[in-house]
Amino acid sequence: MGELDGKVALVTGGARGQGAAEARFFAREGATVVIADVLDEQGEQTAGELGCEYLHLDVTSEENWESVVDDIMNRHGRLDILMNNAGIFKPAQLLNTSTEMWNQTVAINQTGVFLGMRTAVKAMIKAGNGGSIINTSSIAGLEGGFGATAYGATKWAVTGMTKTVAKEVGKHGIRVNSIHPGAIVTDMIAHMVEGGKDEKMAARQPIKRLGTPEDIAEMALFLASDRSSYCTGQAFTVDGGIHG
Repeated sequence: MGELDGKVALVTGGARGQGAAEARFFAREGATVVIADVLDEQGEQTAGELGCEYLHLDVTSEENWESVVDDIMNRHGRLDILMNNAGIFKPAQLLNTSTEMWNQTVAINQTGVFLGMRTAVKAMIKAGNGGSIINTSSIAGLEGGFGATAYGATKWAVTGMTKTVAKEVGKHGIRVNSIHPGAIVTDMIAHMVEGGKDEKMAARQPIKRLGTPEDIAEMALFLASDRSSYCTGQAFTVDGGIHG
């Protein structure tokens, strides 16, 4: 028996990195998993390898969200887990942050999470089974991060939205929590760990290594499962101790 037997999970940004690891862990524990991404070729490949389903989803599009969630509800009759994982990171200090960069980061990292929660909550209430929404924030959503004005703003927003929505939807049996990764080795930060930079970054961590997508997936699995049934509105930090 898996921890998520009978559950239906939607993982955004699931084609690679943390999203792919989360999808793999959810599927391993018995969930029916739908991977959603804009990277269609890679998403289809990942879904095939994991035995999951794949749907195209641009998280900035209200219409895309409605279509994906309607498809899941029509085929499965329920949505139990939303893993709001999709996001981008373009480092830039304030004076180097263009309006275009700001708008794109907000659209994906902040508005995408808002649209996902709103759409999923409607479906979860309709199905009447409660649910778990897990939003990927960052340690940049708990403290200031040098050279990450736009990114940090969106991740603070995710932290705040998580706490607010948790209070609003708890009466429906829906839990909402956020995960706050530190330095996790994925394609998103590849440019930051090249040429031996990873060793220098690891040396600064209280736990002397960088994180892996599986480290985040372990926390996501806990929050998706009934083991966290009394946890909502909380920020769960997975960062090797760098934020203290």
